[in-house]
Amino acid sequence: MNSVSNMILVGPMGAGKSTIGRLLAKELHLVFKDSDKEIEQRCGANIPWIFDVEGELGFREREQAMIAELCSESGLVIATGGGAVLREANRVALKGGGRVIYLHASVEQQIARTARDKGRPLLQKPNPGQVLRDLMEVRDPLYREIADVVVETDERPPRMVVQEILERLRRLERH
Repeated sequence: MNSVSNMILVGPMGAGKSTIGRLLAKELHLVFKDSDKEIEQRCGANIPWIFDVEGELGFREREQAMIAELCSESGLVIATGGGAVLREANRVALKGGGRVIYLHASVEQQIARTARDKGRPLLQKPNPGQVLRDLMEVRDPLYREIADVVVETDERPPRMVVQEILERLRRLERH
């Protein structure tokens, strides 16, 4: 399964992109990179701080540059931030950067997985459930637009999700 340079995970916050990405990278003997973590390392600041100081626009500029850079490399499993698909330039880079896997999680699952996470600036509002529903309404069609494979993550152990991704990718390569 090495005919494509990168495996790129997209999906909402709480879908398991980082956890599944690490396992997938190990399975495929590739290097794992999380675009948000890469941004934090470069800036020496965490995402909430970047949002506070530069606003969402400043963060999205940094994110676009990071995605372009990661997608130009090869041999990576890349986990993207939930909002990476909002910019067309990112969708083009992601689609051209490798196989795109959309990790789909229901809003209920996202709420359960992100409820106490203070590192998610978009959820620091009175009704995070409604925020997640609104985000999903906008982003779901964008994730699907660029995805080679859509995999459900609700109520499933990460290893099972990884096995399904590998099987689905093998099927894609046979066609």
